[in-house]
Amino acid sequence: MIAKVNGVELFYEVVGSGDPLIMVHGNSEDHTIFEVAADKLKDRFTCYLIDSRDHGKSSKVNSLSYQDMADDIKSFILQLGLDNVTFYGFSDGGIIGLLVASQTDLVKRLIVSGANTQPDGVKKWMVTFMKILYLFTKDQKIKMMLVEPHISDDELARIACDTTVIAGEKDLITKKHTEHIAKAIKGSKLMILPGEGHGSYIVKKTKIADIILDICK
Repeated sequence: MIAKVNGVELFYEVVGSGDPLIMVHGNSEDHTIFEVAADKLKDRFTCYLIDSRDHGKSSKVNSLSYQDMADDIKSFILQLGLDNVTFYGFSDGGIIGLLVASQTDLVKRLIVSGANTQPDGVKKWMVTFMKILYLFTKDQKIKMMLVEPHISDDELARIACDTTVIAGEKDLITKKHTEHIAKAIKGSKLMILPGEGHGSYIVKKTKIADIILDICK
């Protein structure tokens, strides 16, 4: 399906029935990383699996920013008239979720995995790798990760919805940074998953579905 929002076309799939659950993937991925999880979530939620702008089957753009992507999601929620929204975002999707929840009351429950609020929240070796990769590819998706996001603690403090901040024990985001995000969001819950990496429990896995169902009991 296609939603025309904020000057772009967002491709999305709808799976299941129940309260709306928006799921947004990470950098250079698409909605298909959630198809296995959505199959397990479909009896509890209407899952909206979205391709972010410049990803998957959504519109290509000349420049990328997390704020534009967050504005896309705001417009998507309003256009479809969604209420009682749970938002799950992985990596870049988590950053988008933090922005949406800090700027609006469109999200009732926020769950983010492997999100960062500053570029230096990413482990140094990964930043070095991305810099080298960008030198060869000039990929604007990689550039965005190197220079963004810049979400302040004041912005995080504006998040009023029920929030869970998740990361793997071996995540690409530092544990200190993940803990800082959770501390800055009043009343949020922190989950550090033993033995897990950045997307090891998410990409084409059912474990993230189990986690979401447990949080939403």
